[in-house]
Amino acid sequence: MTQTDWRARYIAGLPKAELHLHIEGSLEPELLFALAQRNQVTIPFKSVDDIRDAYNFSNLQDFLDIYYQGMSVLRTPLDFYDLTWAYLERAAADHVRHVEIFFDPQGHTARGVPFAHVAEGILDALADGQRQLEISSRLIMCFLRHLDEASAEATLDEAAPWLDRIDGVGLDSSELGHPPSKFANVFARAKAMGLKLVAHAGEEGPPDYVHEALDVLHVDRIDHGNRALEDDALVARLSAQGMTLTVCPLSNLKLCVIDDIAQSPVRRMLELGLHVTVNSDDPAYFGGYVNQNYVAIADALDLSRDQLRTLASNSFSGSFLAADDIAHHLRDIAHFDAHFTA
Repeated sequence: MTQTDWRARYIAGLPKAELHLHIEGSLEPELLFALAQRNQVTIPFKSVDDIRDAYNFSNLQDFLDIYYQGMSVLRTPLDFYDLTWAYLERAAADHVRHVEIFFDPQGHTARGVPFAHVAEGILDALADGQRQLEISSRLIMCFLRHLDEASAEATLDEAAPWLDRIDGVGLDSSELGHPPSKFANVFARAKAMGLKLVAHAGEEGPPDYVHEALDVLHVDRIDHGNRALEDDALVARLSAQGMTLTVCPLSNLKLCVIDDIAQSPVRRMLELGLHVTVNSDDPAYFGGYVNQNYVAIADALDLSRDQLRTLASNSFSGSFLAADDIAHHLRDIAHFDAHFTA
């Protein structure tokens, strides 16, 4: 049996969590087209194939342009439910046991879609995912960093009725020119409310953005973090703190953060003692859900069984689950590994 064969089988059965998933980024061309028809939304595409062709882009801004265009078909609670449920079914097929998903309310409320439609649709699907698929979840509300902090403050206010079911806040969208410090006040408010804090930093932005996420926003987790590797002192700090990094290999490749999947930083991060995880980011646009990300780097980086197990273990220990739940999942990983035959 080849290395590729055993790795694919190992990854397929390995219990794992996903910590970096934008729910709007799981909008597959088929569902986008169906929702456009259901809601009678005019889109500049005549077929599913036309949409799939439009998903071909080469940088973050081109991606964001089609990403926000795709959002236009999401109107009703049922739309957001269907979107979330479709992702959960794919996650279940990848043996994902826990998800911590991002959503971008500003991208919807700006279009006149009530916050309630977004929140209730997603939350109802997550609840059904727990009951029917045995996938636990946490929901993280992201602020769009290309907008001003006042808009983020208003979004946090609007979220008030759902904060008992929203677990954290994050920061996403165009990174360059929008440093984490721009959102210091709203993150301080969210922290005072008891919400977990995460932020995209060091994907396209410099290592200084990672420093700001740590020192100004006081985040609990760094999303991406690739460019932290350019700063040895920062790497040492992240390692010493056990700070989780949610790396997204196929996303990095699609957005030309790296030129080849063999340039993914995941193996180097593991070797440096960083608490790295593997995630799919916006899988409908980037060509793969979480297992496809694992398989891509497992082969390209020649990852060992121990390294793959570590990545899965990190996904739970870096989550916002309770300690007892994390321990349960780590036991499941150990049981799976002990009984796996290469």
